[in-house]
Amino acid sequence: MRITKETLYKLIADIPEKDLEEVVDFIGYLKMKRENGILRELSQASESSLEFWNNDIDDEVWN
Repeated sequence: MRITKETLYKLIADIPEKDLEEVVDFIGYLKMKRENGILRELSQASESSLEFWNNDIDDEVWN
């Protein structure tokens, strides 16, 4: 089964009002998980860039 936004909209339309908060919480969790993954990737990229500058030659020139 291919999941589309339309399929999701239909499923949400059938959810009882009392369960909507739980659905919103789960969607928030998924967004946070994705954003944390992006931040982790950016952090790893910046750390690898710092390694380039961490060497004895540049340290000697800088000092």
